[in-house]
Amino acid sequence: SSAVLEAIENVIEDVIKTLAQNKAPVLTLTNRSNWRNIEFKDSVGLQMASHCATKQIRSDSPRSAPRFALILKMLSIIYKMVQSNTYATKRDIYYSDTLLFGSQSVVDNIITDISCMLKIPRRSLHILSTSKGFVAGDLSYTEADGTKVNCTCSATAVTVPSNVQGIKNLISHAKFMLIVEKDATFQRLLDDDFCNKMSPCIMITGRGVPDLNTRLLVRKLWDTFQIPVFTLMDADPHGIEIMCIYKYGSVSMSFEAHHLTVPSIKWLGLLPSDLKRLNIRRDALIPFTKQDQNKLASIQKRPYITCQPLWKKELEIMEATKLKAEIQVLTSLSSDYLSRVYLPNKLQFGGWL
Repeated sequence: SSAVLEAIENVIEDVIKTLAQNKAPVLTLTNRSNWRNIEFKDSVGLQMASHCATKQIRSDSPRSAPRFALILKMLSIIYKMVQSNTYATKRDIYYSDTLLFGSQSVVDNIITDISCMLKIPRRSLHILSTSKGFVAGDLSYTEADGTKVNCTCSATAVTVPSNVQGIKNLISHAKFMLIVEKDATFQRLLDDDFCNKMSPCIMITGRGVPDLNTRLLVRKLWDTFQIPVFTLMDADPHGIEIMCIYKYGSVSMSFEAHHLTVPSIKWLGLLPSDLKRLNIRRDALIPFTKQDQNKLASIQKRPYITCQPLWKKELEIMEATKLKAEIQVLTSLSSDYLSRVYLPNKLQFGGWL
């Protein structure tokens, strides 16, 4: 916490020094959305380059002055919380002054910018975000406040903790971890008692694009247990993008790649090549939209695809057929095909990439 306080004090000191010289203070932020600021490293994923393009938030420009003021306001909120050892969610901060912030996304963006500017992980700023992900299976742990949590597979899942950094006493005999893209598929596997029928495992879903807490938990479980991690996604560009976020990270959070990515993640399914192999009826598949084509083209250009020749082949199949499929397409073979046949066969015979 002393490092956080010192980092904020340095920023404010610079502002005061500039004012003392009768100049307009400026905050320099890294441009987080620029691919040119990103380096790809096989063992880490997408990480921020050491020499980055930056943007200036000026206090004397009508366009950026409101943002400059909001950043200082947020620094003041963080400083008080770290000093008093209290925590708040991003939502709490937004609702503390909705007129000032205008929208939740403004708050989210400023917090990430500050985290990047100070080079301090968001959870060290005492800001928590409400988790949307779920976890189930052979796992128990103690939360930061001492609450004991047991995720042993049942009909209900446990919400991913909002303070992943604070969980301790993690215990599991799981043989693997399965990341499921969608909540509906995750719930279906729970209903089918998948965790107990297969060898013990941990299942996690970020319910679509994963939030920070879900990604942190996947990384923490991997660091703790060093077990294989598999992903179960729709066979479409959106599903592949989500899998790449878990495995290699995202451009906007590349400054935190070392805490968030799990480069050893394997693509278990649904593979584009599975659709032909399983003789899925063509009328059960969905034609590509223009958006799908653009997303696929963008993924194919990314640096991590070149080091994944088998993934590249799957993307080429998708590009050639211009067809996509949701995991639910497997129910056209039988209602419990996913948990009874598809996943056991893949896991037993090594059908992953």
